[in-house]
Amino acid sequence: MRIDFHGVTVGPDVFENWSAQAEKMGYGAVWMSETQHDPFVSLAAAALRTEQVDIRTGIAVVFARNPMSTAILANDLQLLSRGRFALGIGSQLQSHITRRFSMPWSRPAARMREYVLALHAIWDCFEDGGRLRFRGEFYRHTVMSPFFNPGPNPYGRPRVLVAGVGEKMTELAGELSDGFLAHIIATRKVLDEATMPLLRAARERAGRTMDGFELHVTPIVATGADEREYETAVARARSTIAYYASIPSYAPVFDLHGLSGLCEELYRLAASGRSSEMPGLVDDEVLDTFAVTGEPKEAARKIHERFADLATSVAFFQRDDEKAPEGWQPLYDELRHLLGA
Repeated sequence: MRIDFHGVTVGPDVFENWSAQAEKMGYGAVWMSETQHDPFVSLAAAALRTEQVDIRTGIAVVFARNPMSTAILANDLQLLSRGRFALGIGSQLQSHITRRFSMPWSRPAARMREYVLALHAIWDCFEDGGRLRFRGEFYRHTVMSPFFNPGPNPYGRPRVLVAGVGEKMTELAGELSDGFLAHIIATRKVLDEATMPLLRAARERAGRTMDGFELHVTPIVATGADEREYETAVARARSTIAYYASIPSYAPVFDLHGLSGLCEELYRLAASGRSSEMPGLVDDEVLDTFAVTGEPKEAARKIHERFADLATSVAFFQRDDEKAPEGWQPLYDELRHLLGA
């Protein structure tokens, strides 16, 4: 299991320095989310500051872009990083796509399937110079003159990793992509009983095996160098869990743990504007189910026990993104020790 570093809300000016630190410390990859900044800009900066560490979007909100724009961005980052880039993509929630990005939304799994196929059709055109003839229900790409075609990428096309929670998106990832990005609330129970069976079955139907297929996990981690830092991290973890439990789209994850009642109560609080009361409903049992808690050695042990025999890579998630790579060093060092690295 490779140990990665995941940026969430920092800007490219910070992330490029953190990426250089992560490479020196031995992290396998650096990921950047699309939240307050464009992840492609941050990863371009990271590519220029590093030589070995992989660079990945985790996630890029692709429904906010057309497939051509994304294909060109990904192709350029693959060039800039000399083959170290992977495109991690996700759909985001409908309200964000329609009201924040002002883009269309419909049948997200079907749209994502077509999006991935469109990316490969465009990259095929780059590689062989043939006519671009992609005609789908949601996207049409039928013009590519030589002036606009960058030609074959000497490092090959980027790997495509799809994020998902529901059955349809998970099956799509297994069928068409190079890896699956598990949500931060994905527990080992969810992975064992829901995610992995769907991925394996989808790959089998597509005539593909699990060899080389990636499973990336980003567990919520609450740890700290002292009691005060630990308690602050625990409070953030409770807030994060409460937030996702209040959103109907994520209900199946909590239902699998018998927590449908909690989701309903949190939804009512959120709908009535009483969000400050929500973290109080996340008791210690729910906290320990959906987050990794404890001092660094204990947290590393829990991560190792939950994911080391299943995930191909792991990154520590902290929503507020205040920890540079060196801030995670005690946890990172202990986990490396447990992994025999």
